[in-house]
Amino acid sequence: MTIMKRRKFIKWGIFGSTGLLTYSSGLTKRKAPSDTLNIGVIGTGDRGQALLSFINKTDGIDPVACCDILPFRLEAGLTIASKSGKVKGYEDYKKLLDNKDIDCVFISTPFSEHGHMAIDALDAGKHVYCEKTMVKGIEETKKVVDKVSSTEKIFQTGHQWHSSRLYTHVVEKIKEGDLGEIAAISCQWNRNGDWRREVPDPKWERLINWRMYKEYSGGLVAELCSHQMDITNWMLGSPPTKIMGTGGIDYWKDGRETYDNVHIIFEYPSGVKAKFTSLTTNALGDYQIKVLGKKGTITLDYREAWFYPEKKKDPEKGIIDGVTGASVKWDEAKGYPIEIDHIDPTLQAI
Repeated sequence: MTIMKRRKFIKWGIFGSTGLLTYSSGLTKRKAPSDTLNIGVIGTGDRGQALLSFINKTDGIDPVACCDILPFRLEAGLTIASKSGKVKGYEDYKKLLDNKDIDCVFISTPFSEHGHMAIDALDAGKHVYCEKTMVKGIEETKKVVDKVSSTEKIFQTGHQWHSSRLYTHVVEKIKEGDLGEIAAISCQWNRNGDWRREVPDPKWERLINWRMYKEYSGGLVAELCSHQMDITNWMLGSPPTKIMGTGGIDYWKDGRETYDNVHIIFEYPSGVKAKFTSLTTNALGDYQIKVLGKKGTITLDYREAWFYPEKKKDPEKGIIDGVTGASVKWDEAKGYPIEIDHIDPTLQAI
């Protein structure tokens, strides 16, 4: 990816799942002679390490600093980042923000830390790429929005599917009417496992398995369903007007505080209902979005999409008996792959 392409994207970075855009000329006023952005990564757990790997693959940006309060996580981050050169390590993120060589920070800490870290980074004069979910709670969201509005810095939320060329193409086709009137949307992100990470020392249980605890996490809704909620809002061009849902801690009786299964329905101004399901006890279908329209259906997974056109007319009576017709599987219908060149959406976002 070239500098100009990357900058063009960041310049019009998607801000959260609301569709709010932030603009700044800050990245176009780079100091000569270097045109490379220096990146500091705050939080080098699973996601932070993945981001560092993507940063290493992207022209025009270099990782120069890492921060994590867990020593072994910091060491892992430094090992990845050091492939691009000398990198400084910090346990205190505020000391990383004091580093004047850093142009932009990537925040990949637990959900509960995003808000105050983002505000501190903006106050320190840094551009911010903040992993989803953006921040915890309405009041903290307002604070971040106000802070971004008062600076000339870029704030981008890591809803990476918004950066996917495939997803962008599909959304364009939906908005152009290729599916006809949208009838419903059905989303799932199912897994079969307890969602826990290995804990080398019990004192780090809450820090490593923070997704299990309400103090740090929004659970399955914030960590998984939020991606598909963002995409659904994007497809339909608005946030929902009504939300209903249920869930529970019904399977994993291990001290967790966040639900191990969730089932949510969004109702949109157009009347479209969108369903979101996330399970931790059955992985059939894994990640999937199904958009049902008058003219056909599109299904999306991580990297591929298919279009299933509706039949132009119903079969004539008597040709197919009721039982046989009712038993034909939906996925046996002729589906057409939607083919478009694209790369990993996180790499595209960066």
